[in-house]
Amino acid sequence: MRKTTYLLPVVVIAVAIALSAVFIVDEREKALVLQFGRVVSVKDEPGLSFKIPLIQDVVKYDDRILSRDVDPLEVTPLDDRRLVVDAFARYRIADVNKFREATGAGGDLAIEVAGQRLDSILRSQTREILGSVSSNDILSSDRAALMLRIRNGSLGDAAELGLELIDVRLKRTDLPTENLDATFARMRAEREREATDERARGNEAAQRVRAQADRTVVELTSDAERQAEIIRGEADARRNNIFAQAFGANQEFFEFYRSLTAYQRALQAGNSTLVLSPDGDFFNYLRSDTGKRVDDAAAAQVAADAAAGTPEQPAAPPAEEEAPVETPEPASDATPEEEVPSQ
Repeated sequence: MRKTTYLLPVVVIAVAIALSAVFIVDEREKALVLQFGRVVSVKDEPGLSFKIPLIQDVVKYDDRILSRDVDPLEVTPLDDRRLVVDAFARYRIADVNKFREATGAGGDLAIEVAGQRLDSILRSQTREILGSVSSNDILSSDRAALMLRIRNGSLGDAAELGLELIDVRLKRTDLPTENLDATFARMRAEREREATDERARGNEAAQRVRAQADRTVVELTSDAERQAEIIRGEADARRNNIFAQAFGANQEFFEFYRSLTAYQRALQAGNSTLVLSPDGDFFNYLRSDTGKRVDDAAAAQVAADAAAGTPEQPAAPPAEEEAPVETPEPASDATPEEEVPSQ
């Protein structure tokens, strides 16, 4: 019983020492075996490993690809157009021994220290590379080549930290906040100028179309008026021919018809006031009892006979005074019995 009491603590201590001498390396990790702070061995293969208990320590590091966001930095390209660049990098720990020497720590603390030093390397290379090109090159398809140049330029400094730099990417390339308003104003001015040019070209095209349309209208109108004048002239010629034939067939009737037409147009109701001599030719058919033309010479003779009468002459019988004075009739084919119909 007394032996068991002493043996049990010894077994427990032996088991604890044996367990402390064994450690497991995961496939996602790399491990360093340290003895009094000095690296004794590197365990980069997954599996079961051993160390000296109480003398040696194990420090593990992440063997996966890590990502590091670089703080936004302002660069000035060749055209002095300032840009704010936001980048990130992907890397992994390639040499844990060198990484331990560079950082002097283990675990997450070592990764944070290495990340800060990697930020400084990337910021320096980004300013150098982007400062050697224009802003148009940064914003164009040449951006991928610039990112590759930044990565290649940072490989040496990253290797000194025990890091393998896999990739560097530019997430955003923006203008500084104080330059945005001026840039937007310039963009608006350029768009307004383009819109003005487009409107000017449109107005020019519209003017050409309107001028061509106006010319076509003038040509069509001129041609239509010419044809109308030709038709109107042919109609006037036919009308004059008809009038000429009618005048030649019966001159007296033609004169009578034209006189009635003149009376109708001149003596209209409500607005007709004419001051003319009653002996004029215009009233020839109005002075005729039979509707025939009164000869000017006969009318003048009748007026002279009326003016020659004296008071000493014997008065004529009443029947003779009321008798109308006969006027000589012009020689024509018409007889006194013929009456010309009035219109």
